[in-house]
Amino acid sequence: MDFHSIGDSHRVQQRAAQYRRRYPKFANWAQGRGVVEHMDLTQVRVFDLCQELICSGRYDTLDDALAIFDAADTLTNAAMWLVAHMTYANKVDLSGQPLAATDFKENPQGHTGGSLNMVPAYIGYTAANSLAGTTRSWLMGQGHCVAAIDSVNTLLQNLHPEQEARYSLDEDGLTRLVSDFYSYAINPDGTPEAPLGSHVNPHTGGGLIEGGYLGFAELQYTHMPLPGERLVAFLSDGAFEEQRGSDWASRWWRAEDCGLVTPVMIANGRRIDQRSTIFLQGGTDWFQQHLELNGFHSIVIDGRDPAAFIWGIFEAESRLQACSDQVRAGTMEYPVRLPYLIAETIKGYGFYGAGSNAAHGTPLPAIPKFDDVSRRYFNDSVARLFIPETEVHRAKDVLATHNADRRSAEKDHPLSCREVVLQAVPEPQWLQMGEQSSPMAAVDQLFVALVKANPALRVRLGNPDELRSNQMNQTLDLLKHRALAPESGLAESLHGSVITALNEEAVVSAALGNKGGLNLVVSYEAFAMKMVGALRQEIIFARHQKRVGRPACWLSVPVIATSHLWENGKNEQSHQDPAFGDVLMGEMNDIARVVYPPDSNSAMACLSACYQTQGQVWAMTIPKGRLPAALDSLQAEQLVRDGAVALSEGVDVQLVAVGAYQRQVCQAVAADLSQQGISCGIVCLLEPGRFRDPRDGVEAEHQSSSQTKATLFPSDIKLRVFVCHMRPETLLGVCRPLDLGRDRTLAFGYANHGGTLDTAGLLLANGSDPQSVKQAIVSRLDTLDSGHATRPQLT
Repeated sequence: MDFHSIGDSHRVQQRAAQYRRRYPKFANWAQGRGVVEHMDLTQVRVFDLCQELICSGRYDTLDDALAIFDAADTLTNAAMWLVAHMTYANKVDLSGQPLAATDFKENPQGHTGGSLNMVPAYIGYTAANSLAGTTRSWLMGQGHCVAAIDSVNTLLQNLHPEQEARYSLDEDGLTRLVSDFYSYAINPDGTPEAPLGSHVNPHTGGGLIEGGYLGFAELQYTHMPLPGERLVAFLSDGAFEEQRGSDWASRWWRAEDCGLVTPVMIANGRRIDQRSTIFLQGGTDWFQQHLELNGFHSIVIDGRDPAAFIWGIFEAESRLQACSDQVRAGTMEYPVRLPYLIAETIKGYGFYGAGSNAAHGTPLPAIPKFDDVSRRYFNDSVARLFIPETEVHRAKDVLATHNADRRSAEKDHPLSCREVVLQAVPEPQWLQMGEQSSPMAAVDQLFVALVKANPALRVRLGNPDELRSNQMNQTLDLLKHRALAPESGLAESLHGSVITALNEEAVVSAALGNKGGLNLVVSYEAFAMKMVGALRQEIIFARHQKRVGRPACWLSVPVIATSHLWENGKNEQSHQDPAFGDVLMGEMNDIARVVYPPDSNSAMACLSACYQTQGQVWAMTIPKGRLPAALDSLQAEQLVRDGAVALSEGVDVQLVAVGAYQRQVCQAVAADLSQQGISCGIVCLLEPGRFRDPRDGVEAEHQSSSQTKATLFPSDIKLRVFVCHMRPETLLGVCRPLDLGRDRTLAFGYANHGGTLDTAGLLLANGSDPQSVKQAIVSRLDTLDSGHATRPQLT
């Protein structure tokens, strides 16, 4: 890369030289340190920023401000040194002596190149906080670069208690850090022994998302900070093409309900096997044009230099704040061109193999424990990065302005400490038994009441389209589509809270990013599958937070799958897919709450209960067609509380309904069989995951009680019959404890048949209609009773 292309003109060179001549301390800093070099353009930018800080009263002298930049240089070298050790070594030597063969790992692992690139970026972020006296939030989309975060956090001792106790800032603590990294050590209970991971995790000080699913940070960051908050979002050029929608940020950002955001692209030019798409397309010049076309203002900086990141963060925030002020003053209109930093660098800069494909993982040609040449390359590379221990401590103390500025540590930045509860919980408008209503319309009515009762909470409703078709009319009329040019006569507004795009990943990310507010996602069931990657990342991270004793405290997020399998016959079989719930039942069910409300009252009970929990994702499969209320308010609340409720009792057959149309099937079957002398009971099973064999102690606490299970699902009935919304094999696997064995259990559901059919036709095509279920039950009872009194035949 030609770094001089980013602006070292003759005029810039003259200004930098002038500053160096006039200010000796500035000249000393400008020389750089280790592998950190300061281009003339960066020098000029830093000098101008320091002058602004002095004029604002933040600092008295240039030397005071430069101390932060000098500390950043020191810590960048030290952290890059530590990153290299985390990949390859099982010990550190703080005297700087070369490591011997025995000091290396037998199986080195790491995402070394990207982590080395992230070090100056994250150091720049922390130093910018010290300069400003404000703790911004941070987000990293490339979670595999976590070694950069852990190394810097360890040097700054910005650690959660479990890491602080293990990774002290001395030779023993740093040796433990590098030896723990990819150690694969495991506790007897199956949990990792070390509070580290290959990606960002709840042990990572300040971590928000794992970043293993690339591209979702790009979709979330705009929706994350509340007004008054600031977020720096580190993004990966390798993930640029991963998710559609990252270029819509300016379409959603509003000064009135969003904080300041600074996206930072780490443009190192490579992913794993080849150059990144940005550089295949034409590099930084092409990317700048792309950003300009999509409503951004690009700012290119030197991605090798922490000072460039410091300046860039201040510059981006200053520009965005100025735009916000002009919008409020009425002198500027939306969309605002969001400042976007492009940090040009070389993958793996500062270590052997920089710029090669191998730099992504383990750049040395062989394992240094067994290869003299690779060992020499390692020792030569880290020697250029080495910083004496005393200087590391000095630099750490320079950045430790938290007490003086009365600000939080970076591990406790605002977005990492969300604590959200409803101010008021309105009572649902319960329906009378038998009253006809669309369950989605009931949800619509309750959600409007929730929004109005909690005006302090910012609302994001993720909508891939057809909100009216999905019966959310009142909600849409109240909240409106967010649009830059609202169309007259439609429910659109410049400041609407409904994030609408025909892209499931983008709209669910709007809700997942808004952890300081109130969220809802509504989608066709078949296409909710596209959201699973984003949801699974959140579910896993929240589950891990719970396991380490720092549970997520954002309001739980309901994701409603409607226009579902059994009522979407007009759109052919592509629209008939229950896999959304099937897949999420595979996650830990204390975080992934998968529910199938059978009517309007139970749908409202689920929504109300969801918003009274924290750190969960509720996958709700809800019909939009009009159905009679089958449960009263007490039964609906009991259904949510216990996970199932009995509608009637019988001694011969227990019909277990999972889903609204399946409840109707069960009632029709029970009515007909009762006329044949067969006693049938009906149970509505709302949340199958409450009745599974728990997979660990945490999930066991979420299970329905033993007494509830025994009462609802006695083992002495002759035949248990599941009639379910999903594929029956999935339900039988999840609810294995309720299975009475092959002879005494039947299951009906989606058998992968469909087409342009109505609800009755779809049930028939899949053998789940009342007649098919009745015939199967009578046949099985006859088999069970052979040798005894003959059962009456169906007429």
